[in-house]
Amino acid sequence: MTALGATAGPAAADAAGNAAVATGYSHTCAVPADGSLWCWGGNGRGQLGDGTTTARTTPVRVGTATDWTAIDAGPSFNCGLRADGGLWCWGNNLRGQLGDGTTTSRATPVRVGAAAWSTVSAGDSHTCGVRTDGTLWCWGFNRLGQLGTGSNYYETAPVQVGTATTWATVTAGYGHSCATRTDGSLWCWGDGTTGQLGIGVLSYRTTPERVGTETSWNGVTAGFGFTCGTRTGGTLWCWGENGYGQLGNTGSYQTTPARVGTGTTWARVAAGDSSACATRTDGSLWCWGNNANGQLGDGTTTHRSAPVRVGTAVTWSSDVAVNYHGCGVRTDDSLWCWGGNGSGQLGDGTTTPRTSPAQVTL
Repeated sequence: MTALGATAGPAAADAAGNAAVATGYSHTCAVPADGSLWCWGGNGRGQLGDGTTTARTTPVRVGTATDWTAIDAGPSFNCGLRADGGLWCWGNNLRGQLGDGTTTSRATPVRVGAAAWSTVSAGDSHTCGVRTDGTLWCWGFNRLGQLGTGSNYYETAPVQVGTATTWATVTAGYGHSCATRTDGSLWCWGDGTTGQLGIGVLSYRTTPERVGTETSWNGVTAGFGFTCGTRTGGTLWCWGENGYGQLGNTGSYQTTPARVGTGTTWARVAAGDSSACATRTDGSLWCWGNNANGQLGDGTTTHRSAPVRVGTAVTWSSDVAVNYHGCGVRTDDSLWCWGGNGSGQLGDGTTTPRTSPAQVTL
């Protein structure tokens, strides 16, 4: 569900070696600058990848590889990329969301075919990714049309979405998906009953439909029933359900993109269940929406209908993730987490929630 950027998509370690982080329902995974992979928190479906179903309150290393480059998390599963473009997934597989041709959950990473991938996004029970040839593929649950491939109830292996070879980024939400193309256009499909497709309707689409006519989208991120995206001018836009203020305004649901404030320095946005966080080009971090578990990191549990700044640090990198807890990476590659902690997902050795960021030791 998370996003990357000035793009939005899965968390990824950039060319400078910056760390990456992804948040599930009650677990966290991270790739530090050395390319190793670590997970912690809830593990009932094997989502920590350590071969067990034992919860961990501190980070545990996944295998011995040092070439992980990206990671994204669904509620209880993950998918990650390695330097050779290989795609690996693990955890809950009830709907085929791991893409290995089965519905068997996996407690260690399993490779998805032999293709090379450039990005991947884990939704609630489905996954989408873009291959290095610019093609778009989705798999897993499809009851709401979120795979963009037609009417099959679910797919246990990747299925190509259309024939285009110009896809750039993709994000998978609860029951919908969105993606950008290299021409800057934005496309969404799946469940649109709260306006989250951004095409002016409250209904479903089983194949991608273009959102407006703009050609300046450089990223998109999908939450439970809402979507946010950034444009090349540094503006931020959200649409869909707004019960917790997750659109960054005080209005009702929006069926087309609505601008968040007047800022033109937004760098990256990440949506979780009903919360969102974003970084600005000055290195500051801002969050809004549902804050029942302190996942906005502002020291309170008050829901916010406009972006609120997280502390005073100006060293947040382009990588942030949020669900019922949030995590972010700073420019020194240090990792910080906050919010709900009932399964140890904050990685601090406790199950005590935090309403402001605390550093995680890997």
